[in-house]
Amino acid sequence: MSAPTDRKFLGLLPLPERRYLTDALRTETVGGMLLLLAAVAALIWANTPLSGSYETVRDFHFGPAALGLDLSVEHWAADGLLAVFFFVAGVELKRELVAGELRDPRAAALPVVAALCGMAAPALVYTLVNVLGDGSLDGWAVPTATDIAFALAVLAVIGTSLPSALRAFLLTLAVVDDLFAILIIAAFFTSDLDFAALGGAVAGLAVFWLLLRKGVRGWYVYVPLALVIWGLMYNSGVHATIAGVAMGLMLRCTTREGEEHSPGEHIEHLVRPFSAGVAVPLFALFSAGVSVSGKSLGDVFTQPVTLGVVLGLVVGKAVGIFGGTWLTARFTRAQLNPDLSWPDVFALATLAGIGFTVSLLIGELAFTDDPALTDQVKAAVLTGSLVAAVLAAILLKLRVRKYSALYANEERDEDEDGIPDIYEENSPEYHLRMAAIHERKAAEHRQRAQLAGASSEEGDRPA
Repeated sequence: MSAPTDRKFLGLLPLPERRYLTDALRTETVGGMLLLLAAVAALIWANTPLSGSYETVRDFHFGPAALGLDLSVEHWAADGLLAVFFFVAGVELKRELVAGELRDPRAAALPVVAALCGMAAPALVYTLVNVLGDGSLDGWAVPTATDIAFALAVLAVIGTSLPSALRAFLLTLAVVDDLFAILIIAAFFTSDLDFAALGGAVAGLAVFWLLLRKGVRGWYVYVPLALVIWGLMYNSGVHATIAGVAMGLMLRCTTREGEEHSPGEHIEHLVRPFSAGVAVPLFALFSAGVSVSGKSLGDVFTQPVTLGVVLGLVVGKAVGIFGGTWLTARFTRAQLNPDLSWPDVFALATLAGIGFTVSLLIGELAFTDDPALTDQVKAAVLTGSLVAAVLAAILLKLRVRKYSALYANEERDEDEDGIPDIYEENSPEYHLRMAAIHERKAAEHRQRAQLAGASSEEGDRPA
């Protein structure tokens, strides 16, 4: 029996995976920019003379009280709009499991272990800081999440075009990260259960699955059913976003004969712009509005709870992801792409310390009975994410020329057939097309030279 061959880590993606990644990250990048704007708007709104109106709007209640849904604007954003975000996360996870990076258990080991270590290390850092500082351990899960949209917005701002393998690794990390964040929310932030409502939600999910299985189509069937499931899940005591991810995981994400895209990919393509461009920015607008002052910023670095969040995001995430990746690559004999180096992985791990959206949500759930501490934790999430973003930007900028060259090589399409040349360079047909293109260009060059020579001769003739 031959020894197992070494695998390449962060190598060239298959073309279909690269196209899906490009489309998904384009939407997330735009959403990330809107997320940044929403966060800045919330901070300005909450720290000006208009702060009273911010609190009035955020705390305004509406909804059918008879159904247990008379919620504030802030809760509608956190429990309702983020359910859409987690629905997209569920579809992403399902696709990764059946057609993406998590399909092959050996290939999935790296991002899964990296994501797990990238969640365990921040939790340990937070716990250590609060044990030594006699703080609260309730917020251990706050620094465990990664915000892919915010991270991509940082990349867009600093103008760094990462190679597709690095971007895919970041997205896969975020997808696995979202899965475990959902499990944490379900396991540790579930209030007293209403088993009747929970049973109704489970029955609704069963109907949802059965309709998908039977091939029933029509948004007018699924949207009302999804709203009923969401409402029952909310009233059950389980966080309502669990309904979103459960429905996302039920969608079929493999193509059948005659299908260009699977139903899951098609629905994700329709819903992702709303999630990235509306749902998440609105959540940020009504969650990131905390009062900022010199004293409050100073408290972030002196109070155990807030210091634990900052260090968890900045130090825990970077060390956890990098350490988990390096150890897994070391023991699975996965070779790093020779075009990249381990400092590139560390820079990406630092970028993953941006934990905006889900960290804010978990912060609200962890300290729901202490509004003052909730605001301090939110300030810590903002501070930690900002520090991680600045450090990552510096590290990535140091390699920007290398990334730009790799990205340009991946995008090169000299034969203009819509497929990057890097995927065709071993194809005889590609070489034939390139030879014909070079011959055509040479003929055009000779023709231009002849015309230039004839014009020159005419100019030299005596009048």
